[in-house]
Amino acid sequence: MNRNELDELPPVLDVPTAAKVLGIGRSLAYELVRRGEWPTTVLHVGKLIKIPTEPLVRLLGAGEPPVDAGDDS
Repeated sequence: MNRNELDELPPVLDVPTAAKVLGIGRSLAYELVRRGEWPTTVLHVGKLIKIPTEPLVRLLGAGEPPVDAGDDS
């Protein structure tokens, strides 16, 4: 998933979409949620499972502006 795709994500994601963001499979994502090992906040809304986007993007470091290593000024 590239930076533009991350910027266009809605505020909360379903588990398959959150798995795609992390580059893992859907089954593993559901298993991590079930075991309480998902790396960010998980919202349970009735039977729905939703993952807030902002903490997920921060986890990837994609919320940070790129560092220009060649700019010493």
